[in-house]
Amino acid sequence: MKAPFHFSIVASAVVLGITAASPAIAEEKQKEDLETITIIGDSSNAKKVAGSAHIVTEAELEQFKYSDVNRAVRQVPGVYVQLEDGLGLRPNIGLRGTGTSRSGRVSLMEDGVLIAPAPYAASSAYYFPTFDRITGIEVLKGPANIKYGPFTVGGAVNLISRQIPQDAQGQLKLEKGQHEELHGYLYYGDSFDNFGYLVEVNDHQSDGFKTIDRVGQQTGFEKSDQIVKLRFNTDSDAAVYQQFDIKLQNSYEESDQSYMGLTDVDFAADPYRMYGVSAGDNFKGKHQQVVLSYFADLSDSFDLNITAYQNDFARNWYKTGKFYMEDSANPGSYNSVSWSSVVGEVNTNPGSSLANYYQSILDGADSGNDLIDKVDGNRAYLSEGIQARLDWNFMTGSADHYMQLGIRVHEDEADRFQRRGFFAQENGQLVVVDPGVWGDAGNRIDSAEANAYYLVDTITWGDWTLTPGVRYEDVELKRENWGSAPDRSASASVRTNSVSEVLPGFGAVWAINNTTSVLFGAHKGFAPPGSSADDKPEESWNYEMGLRFSGSQYSSELIAFFSDYENLLGECTLANSGCDINNEGDKFNGGKAEVKGVELLVTGELAENWPARLSYTFTETEFGSSFDSNVWGDVDAGQPIPYIPENQAQLMLGYDNSEWSVLASVNYFDELCTKPACGEFERTDERTLIDLSGEIQANENVAFYATIENITDEDTIVAREPYGARPDKPRTAKIGVKLSF
Repeated sequence: MKAPFHFSIVASAVVLGITAASPAIAEEKQKEDLETITIIGDSSNAKKVAGSAHIVTEAELEQFKYSDVNRAVRQVPGVYVQLEDGLGLRPNIGLRGTGTSRSGRVSLMEDGVLIAPAPYAASSAYYFPTFDRITGIEVLKGPANIKYGPFTVGGAVNLISRQIPQDAQGQLKLEKGQHEELHGYLYYGDSFDNFGYLVEVNDHQSDGFKTIDRVGQQTGFEKSDQIVKLRFNTDSDAAVYQQFDIKLQNSYEESDQSYMGLTDVDFAADPYRMYGVSAGDNFKGKHQQVVLSYFADLSDSFDLNITAYQNDFARNWYKTGKFYMEDSANPGSYNSVSWSSVVGEVNTNPGSSLANYYQSILDGADSGNDLIDKVDGNRAYLSEGIQARLDWNFMTGSADHYMQLGIRVHEDEADRFQRRGFFAQENGQLVVVDPGVWGDAGNRIDSAEANAYYLVDTITWGDWTLTPGVRYEDVELKRENWGSAPDRSASASVRTNSVSEVLPGFGAVWAINNTTSVLFGAHKGFAPPGSSADDKPEESWNYEMGLRFSGSQYSSELIAFFSDYENLLGECTLANSGCDINNEGDKFNGGKAEVKGVELLVTGELAENWPARLSYTFTETEFGSSFDSNVWGDVDAGQPIPYIPENQAQLMLGYDNSEWSVLASVNYFDELCTKPACGEFERTDERTLIDLSGEIQANENVAFYATIENITDEDTIVAREPYGARPDKPRTAKIGVKLSF
């Protein structure tokens, strides 16, 4: 991989005196509140934002002890999740009708820093922060998110890691669950007058809940994560308060995961079965992050935040992708068939000779001269940049202004160097026929250089809060492809693309009285295109209007939204379409589309110590034009965008008196279309999931808890892409203890 930009970051950091990872995107940074790195701040601030803004706090995350972000974000309206492995290893998150695959249409951040492996060049998030260590989630939609591009159609998701505590404190958490799940988490930190630190260690493993034919239960994972944070700061009463922070993160994952699903008949017989052709499918990934930041409280009117960051991620996903049938008329020549076509033939033409043959291969029969491939999906990613923000508070007449000027200089790249090996199936086992040659299944570098700027003014004037703003994105994209030349000695074929976009936005909140306010806004949405000169950026105009109520016993928010796409981008990925590996990562223009819906959130107490929360989202989507694609297949105008449910809801209620608690979460999901045509075998099942959680505080230092996810053991089809029907996690229980010190 090339990494020239790394040196420019380090040089700039030295020049600026940066030695830390700071709250570069916090709305306000108070000297007496050093530990918070957030976008919104807290729930009271969220209610004042001129746009849709939600916070899932650490206390709310602790209610059900989820280690899977998919389950945690269900409580936020307007968020959609495309389930995949049932474990949350590689989440697929969308906002307000955007595509969900690999969270590739969301500005995904950790502590305000872009966290996808290559946000511009290859936005699919094959890395996702270890959710065990996340202490909060912030979700911004509508005009409130124009500061947090590059993906501004749906919005931004910011994951908040544990901050350096103001006083000495730590915690040890130990969990034991079904499927041989073991989890240990430890942190400790402290602050002094001019220094603070935090150390975190997390280890999590499970055997998984699926069983591979003739192999056994080897579908689990092992994850480890370590973080060190350091803070250096001047005295709090210094003439110019300054703060320097360092964040160092390292994580490793190995998981026995595959894209293989099941035929509908096999799913009905045993949804947790895995075909033997998936034996050996394995993901290995290593992620390292360095974030260096500087904060200065320059005066009563000016604050300065500067952050330099680098994310380094390498992974190899070794998995099966196709079945190769020898051409009887031309021995030694093969025709490839995707596993989605194999499963589709068995589903749609049961009893045919071809379907029977495919089923025999899935069941472990000898393949003869036919072959099964396994691809080493070896990739290395680099994402790095510098972002800075100047905050200015001032008055004009009776109007109070909070103006923010931001800039980000960013580079990223995705280096694919992959190979395809071939196997025969003999006596139910896979036997190597040809290990393949490195570079013959992907040998290229996709890269991007991007400069982004924004100016937003939050104006408080009487009962009104107005937020006019504008964002500018300037992106250069390039692909260098060496074909099958493993040493990259020959000249690469090169293609380039560039785009510059001005993205205005405006939001407003009118406080009718002390309890009720109205909000509305509009903004231009954007997502960067691919590297082909024919690729256009994703563009849309997005509108929202809503009502907020904040009473003594409960708060509520009702927002209607509408997104009018001028050009909806599609992306070819193995995860959502099983597209050809040579086209993987390519984007294409999907033309016009519309998304509209309603979001409702009600939180409060039914009575003292009886918390309750209701989240509901209604969404209606449709393509505005007809076209053919290698992702969605044939699309007709009026058909729905895949993997967006029309109705989804969550109800949480229970009892909590601070000494002990019992809580229930009821989650409802409509069936949804996995392809625009939404024909037979192109829909998931409607489902209702119930999770339970209980906790007892033995004393101020020790707490015991237990959780049961999917207590009714619902085993419906939750996904069909790319290679057949797949389930969510079955009923799963775990117990744990927290030791605080």
